[in-house]
Amino acid sequence: MMLRLGMVQTVVLSSPEAAHEALKTHNVDCSGRSPSAGPRLLSYGYKDVIFSPYGEYVQEMRKLFILELLSRRRVQAACYARDAQAEKLVKNLTSIGTKPVLVPDYISATLDGIFGSFVFGGNRAAEKFKGQLVPVMNEAVDMLSSFSAEDFFANAAGCLFDHVTGIKARRQRIFKKLDGFFEQVIEHYVNEDPTRKKLDDNCGSALVEELIDLWKKRNKITKDHVKAILMDTFVAGNDTSAITINWAMAELIRHPRVLKKVQEEIRTEVGKKERVQNEDMSKLNYFRMVVKETLRLRIPAALLVPRETLRKIQIAGYEIPAKTRVIVNAWAIARDLNVWKDPEEFYPERFEDTDIDFNGAHFELLPFGSGRRICPGMDMGVANVEFILANMLYCFNWELPPGMNIEDLSMEEEGSLTIRKKTPLILVPTRYTAYQ
Repeated sequence: MMLRLGMVQTVVLSSPEAAHEALKTHNVDCSGRSPSAGPRLLSYGYKDVIFSPYGEYVQEMRKLFILELLSRRRVQAACYARDAQAEKLVKNLTSIGTKPVLVPDYISATLDGIFGSFVFGGNRAAEKFKGQLVPVMNEAVDMLSSFSAEDFFANAAGCLFDHVTGIKARRQRIFKKLDGFFEQVIEHYVNEDPTRKKLDDNCGSALVEELIDLWKKRNKITKDHVKAILMDTFVAGNDTSAITINWAMAELIRHPRVLKKVQEEIRTEVGKKERVQNEDMSKLNYFRMVVKETLRLRIPAALLVPRETLRKIQIAGYEIPAKTRVIVNAWAIARDLNVWKDPEEFYPERFEDTDIDFNGAHFELLPFGSGRRICPGMDMGVANVEFILANMLYCFNWELPPGMNIEDLSMEEEGSLTIRKKTPLILVPTRYTAYQ
């Protein structure tokens, strides 16, 4: 679908075939980024990975980001943090007894703990900055998803509108708060803790430490680059994982058959243990189908981060001019009747006889994008979702509060940049004690 949003020519792609053409056939030519006031400010002038215009710089930074900062090796190395936070989650929920709990609060606290350990390391920095990160990041995400006239009218009129309406002042206020937080973090590692012992990668070293080391060793990397990459990591890493686990729990409660089947698999494969361990994860085939189905039906971000064509191309036989904004509607693709039978149904078994996955190679399912702009934190996010969800399902039986039926469970959505459950999920956990 071609349309003009203000002064910006835009094409919206809502089928796997069109997405394949844009993200694979024309991968390089569709790897640009449209200028945007919010991302430009928060990324310190496009010094990050997610929002930077395509070119030699972003290729080098993506390679750095994926190979050194968020590699599969480091994802595995971070398992100590996941295990520690899973243990804490189980203890906290067990102490509640059989009282109703706000599930999103426990999920967010657990993921914040994992994220804090991964970013700040296993030292006092994680405690020092505990509680400061989430409020700042929530404001940043809200700003990125809010309207800005400059994004559609790249002239004095757009700039004036944002100034008069207070949008520009709000951007500056949030940026100042975010920048102040990053300054505190960097100052802690550079000045306040000079004798710290860097953790071995086998246990999971701090992401901030790695970035500061790169800043010191590489002439091209400045303090603003460190801040911009931290912004990418914080904004993209935590919110979507929490949303996915929350939706998975809601869908499982609505579908008792699936809940029973996945819990039986986990408890059979894991055996009589206190918790699910990292080595158990590869045995959970049906569980992985549940995660895939959650990412399909309840995709965290309906629209992928917009791209921009670098030159004239053709998609589905239509000529797309250079500098056209390209929006991939991942939500519509995940509900395409030509691909998915009964797409509105939560049915994990649909993945039994197909190799469709969310790794960017299959354009029927694109929660993390594809090609040169695929989400660099995909492996870390999926590992966190799977491990925490598996432990929640293994360690507890889950029910709705007394007097509440499945039909009463609201599945209404809200959000713009990400799609979350509007009504908080309240459930009653009962400790599973077979391991004893």
